[in-house]
Amino acid sequence: MPNTPEPGLALHREWLRVPLGAGEHADFHHRWLRHHCDRERHPITGERTRCSSELPDDIAPRRAAIVDDALEIEWSDDHASRYPLAWLRAHAYARNRVEVPPPAADLAQISVAAHGLSLTEQVHAALARVRQHGAAVVRRDPDDRRAPEDATEPLIAAFEAAGLRVIGTHFGRIEDLRTDNSTNQNTDQLGYTDAPIGLHTDQPFLEHPPRYQLLQGIRCADEGGVNLLADARAAFRHLESIDAHAADILATVPVKISRKQQQFQRELVTPLVARRGDDDFLVRSSYFTYAPHALPFARTLDFYRAHDHFIRLLRDPQHHYRALLAPGDWLLYDNHRTLHARTGFTGARWLRGVYFDPAEAA
Repeated sequence: MPNTPEPGLALHREWLRVPLGAGEHADFHHRWLRHHCDRERHPITGERTRCSSELPDDIAPRRAAIVDDALEIEWSDDHASRYPLAWLRAHAYARNRVEVPPPAADLAQISVAAHGLSLTEQVHAALARVRQHGAAVVRRDPDDRRAPEDATEPLIAAFEAAGLRVIGTHFGRIEDLRTDNSTNQNTDQLGYTDAPIGLHTDQPFLEHPPRYQLLQGIRCADEGGVNLLADARAAFRHLESIDAHAADILATVPVKISRKQQQFQRELVTPLVARRGDDDFLVRSSYFTYAPHALPFARTLDFYRAHDHFIRLLRDPQHHYRALLAPGDWLLYDNHRTLHARTGFTGARWLRGVYFDPAEAA
């Protein structure tokens, strides 16, 4: 059997796309194909001799090709199957399915060069990218000679002029994210350390988490401190297209999110995907603020499978925007849609953080 697939024949982790001719295709799960192999029927009665429960959970093709109007597959369990294309056409359960892509990772899509743009133009360009992709990174205008910390208030004013309002939190109005912080309250949390922080959304324990966060580069670390961003809405749409049961669990099963600090405590019970609409999406994902799950015994493993499937999509580095903010650079992301993280670092790294909501949401 040839190693090179037929044009249009595409192997995926759990399914196979098969060209059917006349510009059509169909998608078949590996397990479905392996279960329906006609070479495992009784030679006299024609009845099936193999139950799907006997198949390995990780069954997958080693090789697949179209040969003489049939799909031929060599399987990971050393079995060989042959499926006439006419039979596949007759039994296609996902004919001409449109694949929903996982999150994108091209930093150029969300980047804005500030050179030659007014601050107002920078903000509007960033907001346009956030609406489309969930995040934006703005690189400092090299002609701007101000100290980065002197640009914070003008930047806030430009966002307010664009229709946003600052949302103060239990940290204060502006966060100085640095290990030697002396300006904020409630600094007993990971953002004020040099530790790596995994992907999460901010303030998920609030009934109304802030919609946007601005992160402004003031001083770089000696090493590390790279910001990571992942589009959770795109990941959820992809999950819906391949595992609707998992998506429904995330959108319906409530869990407790709890923030306990020395001088602050808040809890909220909610599904992790609180709103599913394209224009009204809200995910709450923060591995360090989950309280112990207290789900019915019969639903606990289902929840973990759904949660872990979703988060593994997001944690895959091929789905990350990666941005190292130089002094004066800034990024804006949709905290209802986009998860963010950072790598660990050494040295005196300093970012400023400000939360915003649309002014009409007041």
